[in-house]
Amino acid sequence: MLPYGSLSFFVILFFLLLPAVFLGYQGKNIAKYGLIATFLVIILILGENTKQYVLLGSFYVYELLLIKGSLALSQKTKNSFIFYGIVFLSVVPMVLFRSVEGLYLLGVSYISFRAIQILLEIRDGLIKEVSIFEYSYFLLFFPTISSGPIDRSRRFHEDIKQPLKKDEYHKLFKSGIFRIFLGIAYKFIIGVLVSVYWMKPIPWDGALLNTINYMYSYSIYLFFDFAGYSLMAVGVSYVLGIKVMDNFNMPFISKDIKEFWNRWHMSLAFWFRDFIYTRFVMSAIKGEWFKSKLTASYLGFFLTMTTMGVWHGAEMHYLVYGSYHGMLLILTDLLEKKTSWYEKFKKTEFGNFFNVFVTIHLVCFGLLIFSGYFNVFVKHLLREILE
Repeated sequence: MLPYGSLSFFVILFFLLLPAVFLGYQGKNIAKYGLIATFLVIILILGENTKQYVLLGSFYVYELLLIKGSLALSQKTKNSFIFYGIVFLSVVPMVLFRSVEGLYLLGVSYISFRAIQILLEIRDGLIKEVSIFEYSYFLLFFPTISSGPIDRSRRFHEDIKQPLKKDEYHKLFKSGIFRIFLGIAYKFIIGVLVSVYWMKPIPWDGALLNTINYMYSYSIYLFFDFAGYSLMAVGVSYVLGIKVMDNFNMPFISKDIKEFWNRWHMSLAFWFRDFIYTRFVMSAIKGEWFKSKLTASYLGFFLTMTTMGVWHGAEMHYLVYGSYHGMLLILTDLLEKKTSWYEKFKKTEFGNFFNVFVTIHLVCFGLLIFSGYFNVFVKHLLREILE
């Protein structure tokens, strides 16, 4: 059973959340019950699949050993080579699960991101200890286990260490219920309608008009489907007293690609920004790898977005998608830094409209690449030329 994928899941979820609501309105800590509910939902999701239990259990213990080992080493050495070696070991299972055919584990990427964040912040001296309870609840937290949003452990810890007051929980509960129902509307009404009546009927023949049509339909479908899922995940988290960040913030009103990545799949974008881009650029500047800081920044953009693209899958179109966005970020930054007219133009009414219009189409074209349909278009175009 997939999370948020069927009516039966929502029925079970309703009854699972009732004790949490009772505890919340009593002003009591929900965290312990939340962990119990997490294990129950994992059992519900995995069913009788013994292999998945073994894989998840092994993965859980493996990451725990790395984290505990990293904590112990942090008291004895600051050797970066050792710590980044541990981070590399933490990444290995995710790579294997995503690349080896037939090897699958639900939520492996998002669990890995959480574990890697803990390891890196142990390295930075921001995390001094990790309890088994906190580790288990954070890594396996069921509302976000399959597709995020990606929370941060220190923020998560703040939510679970003390209960909310009754009025605080009431506000969070109302906001959570609103997000759940909005997410249902997004994913199961708008998303399904767009998919069934617009996107799926488009032939996969690569014809120009069909390609343009698919570009728009897929972009709209993907937003409502994924944003809908994210809203439900955040809403359920709120009901459990955990203030997980929102994942989308009206991305299609963005005035440039930088702003887009501050509005689209924000938890993933911010994770890559903080733990890949920033660390690469700071290391490059500190080590004087390049003459210009801009060179470090632009290589950071390209490396970060290409890595994000490859993370989605090993197919070439994901690599192209990531590289495409890396180049767009570089070009946007060049416009901002190397021209005198761009900032003024953005502030005009026409400039605002023009930038939003262009950004939407750059984004939609990127999502066309992401979907794999652009490959079909290119093959169709080549056939037309050769014939």
